[in-house]
Amino acid sequence: MKKIVLIVVAILVAAGLVTFMVVKQQSGYTKVLTAKIVREDLSTVISGTGQIKPKTYVNVGATSFGRITHLYVKEGDHVKKGQTIATVESVQPEANVQAQQAQIASAKTDVNSYVAAEKTAEANLERAKADLEQKKLDWDRAQSLLQAGIMAKQDFDAKKAAYDTAVATIAQMQATVAQSKAQTESQRARVNNATAQLRFNEDALNKTVSVAPFDGLVTNLPVREGETVVVGIQNAEGSTLMTIADMSVVTAEVKVDETDIVNVKIGQAADITVDAIPGKVFKGHVTLVGDQALLRSTGVATSQSTTGTEEAKDFKVVVTLDQPDESLRPGLSTTARITTAHKNSVLSLPIQALTIKPEDKPATNGNVQAASSSSGSGSGSSTNPLDQQGVYVLSKDKQGKLRVHFVLVKTGITGATDIEIVSGLKEGDEIVTGPYKTLRGLKENSLVKRDTVKPAVAAPNNS
Repeated sequence: MKKIVLIVVAILVAAGLVTFMVVKQQSGYTKVLTAKIVREDLSTVISGTGQIKPKTYVNVGATSFGRITHLYVKEGDHVKKGQTIATVESVQPEANVQAQQAQIASAKTDVNSYVAAEKTAEANLERAKADLEQKKLDWDRAQSLLQAGIMAKQDFDAKKAAYDTAVATIAQMQATVAQSKAQTESQRARVNNATAQLRFNEDALNKTVSVAPFDGLVTNLPVREGETVVVGIQNAEGSTLMTIADMSVVTAEVKVDETDIVNVKIGQAADITVDAIPGKVFKGHVTLVGDQALLRSTGVATSQSTTGTEEAKDFKVVVTLDQPDESLRPGLSTTARITTAHKNSVLSLPIQALTIKPEDKPATNGNVQAASSSSGSGSGSSTNPLDQQGVYVLSKDKQGKLRVHFVLVKTGITGATDIEIVSGLKEGDEIVTGPYKTLRGLKENSLVKRDTVKPAVAAPNNS
């Protein structure tokens, strides 16, 4: 029993000595999380939320006053160009067309009658000309006989009177022909006028039938059969039959924060997700970048706002989908992730490894430019021009102990979790990435030790 007690005591003493040596050995060291500089593809992505919108849509308005007799489509239907979509009562326009057609038929009959009268007058004129020729021959003969003294003066006067009558008849027949032609032309003008009126009435009749202006989708149908529609101002109540959207070209109209809009350019690629279609990503490209700031609270352009309060602003960006899907509907909530920059195989480090160090403290690698000259968004540059941006790099001293040295870096584009290193580091360098409090409290040349235990992640709060 005594031996057992002695053995236990010896073990406890040995354990205590080991613990003491470990604590003593680790005293003065700071545990840090580390990572190595690697090459990878980086993309700067910004996001904006909005809704799906067709590039082209039209409000089909009422073109005739009256009661809706038929609606041939319902909301959500696909329609083809020229397809009949609605009709309005057409009793009066149809009656006007029929009455005008009858009037034209009657007028054409009158034209035919006047043409016949014109031909009759022309025939009478030709007969009068032949009679005049005969009467002139008789008068010429009478003149010769009178000079020869073999015709009585009474007979000569009768021949001359007959000739004069024939000349007058010719003038009368010519006037009759001219009158007949004028009457014919007048009646033809009446036919043309009636034909024009018929086109007007036919147009009024055609306007009682509404057709689709292009292939599209019925997105709004505010009226029902039996309701009365009027020709009025666009979008006024009772003047719009339906809205048809051309879904062959679909866009995502989103709002982008003012701090990101400077990096958005036309033609940049984008991934579009729709809340109603989870798990599917649509490819697209930026086709419009708004130049007017919109107040986030109201969506009104700042140039139209009368309030003087300062608040967050957004800009409109339109992304056109490369291959739209039939499942898309106008108004669906969407998110567009726009790639504003991309580089392949660049040196990168975790964003959280960057820290700011006042310039009055020493830093290694003095030939590296300060953070104020860094490019790209989200480089983490300090607001103080005297501060310097850099990372803590691990290296071994002569005794083989790990120490950290602050190195200035120049950064480039920013990815989701990593940032590009333009200068200051090389591939394979080991840097300090955390923990956050430890990283911010590190000193130049501090002794450190790699912490192999990852910090615990807080469980999500489901309450």
